[in-house]
Amino acid sequence: MTKNKGPHKLIHISDILKTALKKYRPARDTDMTQIWDIWDTAVGKPVSMNAKPHTFKDGVLIVNVASSSWIHQLKFLEKQMISNINKQMDRPLVCQIRFKIGKIHS
Repeated sequence: MTKNKGPHKLIHISDILKTALKKYRPARDTDMTQIWDIWDTAVGKPVSMNAKPHTFKDGVLIVNVASSSWIHQLKFLEKQMISNINKQMDRPLVCQIRFKIGKIHS
């Protein structure tokens, strides 16, 4: 048995999880988590209600969209969306967005 000397430093669970995720998850997974975190702000409420990030790999973000009419609309907004996402991320992470009809999870 070891004796503890001095006060213990408490560590917040989020700090432990960030460290663990960096160590055990591929970078693209943490990138996807960050994209989810900024999505609503980066694309705006109307878009975020009808389109959600699905996967991310090699600079390509796949986004599930509610309908084909939304896909058509979002293709016109793709460059602005990429710019907004990268601005929120403080780095040029997303190079292209591909849209597909899929489930929209809140």
